[in-house]
Amino acid sequence: MEDLNNKRMETKMNNLIIRKLSYSNLSAQFSEQIIIAVLPIIAVLSMHASASETAFIQMINTLPFLLLSIPMGILADRISRKKLMIVIEIVRAAAIFILFYLMYSKNLSINKIAFFGFFIAMGTVIYSVANPALVASFVKKEQLINANRAIEIAKSVAFTAGPALGGILAGYFSGALAFILAFMLSLISAIFLICLPKELVQAKSERNIIQELCDGFVFLANNKYLMPITITAFVFNLSLYLLLSIFSYYVINNLFFTAFEVGFSLSLLGLGMLIGSFLYKFISIKIHFGLQLTLGPISAFIASILIFLTMIYPSNILVFISFFFFGFGPIIWTISTVSLRQLVTPNNMIAKISSVIMTVTFGARPLGAAVGVSISTSFGVKGCISAVFIGFFIQLVIILFSKPAKLKNLSDAEKE
Repeated sequence: MEDLNNKRMETKMNNLIIRKLSYSNLSAQFSEQIIIAVLPIIAVLSMHASASETAFIQMINTLPFLLLSIPMGILADRISRKKLMIVIEIVRAAAIFILFYLMYSKNLSINKIAFFGFFIAMGTVIYSVANPALVASFVKKEQLINANRAIEIAKSVAFTAGPALGGILAGYFSGALAFILAFMLSLISAIFLICLPKELVQAKSERNIIQELCDGFVFLANNKYLMPITITAFVFNLSLYLLLSIFSYYVINNLFFTAFEVGFSLSLLGLGMLIGSFLYKFISIKIHFGLQLTLGPISAFIASILIFLTMIYPSNILVFISFFFFGFGPIIWTISTVSLRQLVTPNNMIAKISSVIMTVTFGARPLGAAVGVSISTSFGVKGCISAVFIGFFIQLVIILFSKPAKLKNLSDAEKE
């Protein structure tokens, strides 16, 4: 009887921790999504930015993924992830407040948006690197998928409501209200993290940091599951951020979107994520694990076809459906691949491996935006749309012929 009560208490405590992690993720992602939606809209509508200028903002705002993922991953394996995430949320809040002040004083410029957007993105990088390791330190292996699913649902809610709300608020007081709300949400995220119990921190390694980093790269390169997933994610992110770098300019100038419609389009990506998160439990029962992994690339390729068709048939509906698909399949991919990574990676290497993967995959984001600058300058935004279609076709081919796509169950990866 006592053992049963202890087990119930342990389950109750575990669920409470997952809820706090979910609420923190919800607040942090909500803040980020509002800012992501507002910055390019303000640049286009208030500062009359060109397609290459919006791509430049996107490139600078995603640069931290390329520059900081690895060092932050190494740091997160050596210190308290909880404290690191709290500090960076406060830094993000400060950067958002400065942007608000610059807007209020009418002293905002394209370069300042890019500069402070860089610090806001730093928060996303560190949070994304440390979060999987923090979850793994609190949650038992058999509960990882449920924990990741709960967190992804929270993030999906933010992806759904954040951009739409950002689009609406972009039209009021030059977007100042959006910055105030994003500032408050970052502080709320930090408060939920503060309420978490103290996590177990791995003993400090006496090994050279470069040696540890090389170990991470070697582990990733030799893992038959993580390597193809990483390459697929690289091409996916390159293609997606090529699209996002010119998206606001394209739909405002070619499809005559309003600020709300731009935000609404991005929110449909979040809606797709939300529905995909809720349906994941059902999908995971009905189809084998390998097919779950392919749903993301398939869904993204379908979305790229719809975006490509808007050059022939200018339609808001095609854009809306497309962004729903950009969210629906990839969130199933995210839940599956994060769980696979946590299963096949030693616990003391999770943050490090996450940082290496993030450098390779999320590092593709500024590269995608840089490609957007180049292509939009030489071939216009329609050249970018064509390149997006080609990129999503390539990522689909890569995953279809990979080892992870052949997995019947997640547990099979641990046995091999």
